[in-house]
Amino acid sequence: MIVIPARLASTRLSEKLLRVAGGKTILRHTWEAASNARIADAVVVAVDDPKLADEVESFGGRFVMTSVDCPSGTDRIAEVAAQFPDFDAFINVQGDEPEIDPDTVDLVGTILINDASADIATIGTPIRSEALLQDPSCVKIVVAAAGGEAAGQSRAGQAATTPTHSQFAGSAIYFSREAVPHCRSGITPETLAMEPPLFWHHLGLYAYRRDFLEWFSNQPPSPLEQSERLEQLRAIEAGKRIVVGRVQSAAPGIDTEADFQAFAERIR
Repeated sequence: MIVIPARLASTRLSEKLLRVAGGKTILRHTWEAASNARIADAVVVAVDDPKLADEVESFGGRFVMTSVDCPSGTDRIAEVAAQFPDFDAFINVQGDEPEIDPDTVDLVGTILINDASADIATIGTPIRSEALLQDPSCVKIVVAAAGGEAAGQSRAGQAATTPTHSQFAGSAIYFSREAVPHCRSGITPETLAMEPPLFWHHLGLYAYRRDFLEWFSNQPPSPLEQSERLEQLRAIEAGKRIVVGRVQSAAPGIDTEADFQAFAERIR
């Protein structure tokens, strides 16, 4: 199941999911893109306000009302998972990602299904710019590069297409807003161009197993999670395995008025 967590409140851009570009709300654009993924049997929007529920109904989508008090998107997904016991895996597509590539959604789900040891799958793209590397709004992943294991073996009863080696980056060791890993000899064009990449930009797309979501929702925030304000560190600190798929570029999300205006211009 693809779940789109949708909160009405937004600190930097008020009620951004209901902003309209090209005759459709941001939420509808995201839902339509997610619905074009082939891997999922269902797409559900996890809303926290009747305004969002009305919007989902207006374009024929399916919604689930969730608590306004969910501390993270993962907790909101876990709340939905508890209502759908027949689903084994859940993909988190953030509601403010109207240009998400359906192939990327398929990739994150396939990587999870194919690796029996993975608790979570997520997506990264190489960082080739020092300015982006130094930007704290760009979350970085420290990745243990993939060896010959590709994406592991699928669990019993689950069919999946094995991603190519170029689509599988490896396993996540850490996530940070800082420029990690640190280069003692300095950042050079050569280090930025390395293959496999040394620096990775984390994209906020996840696939989870049901048992991981049940575990996560019963754990308090961890010290590293609270320090970096990154919920995935709760899993890292507990020794959970996060596998990382590779894409060549990131679809821009909508966080600010400038982001929205740029998206509206592209749609126009």
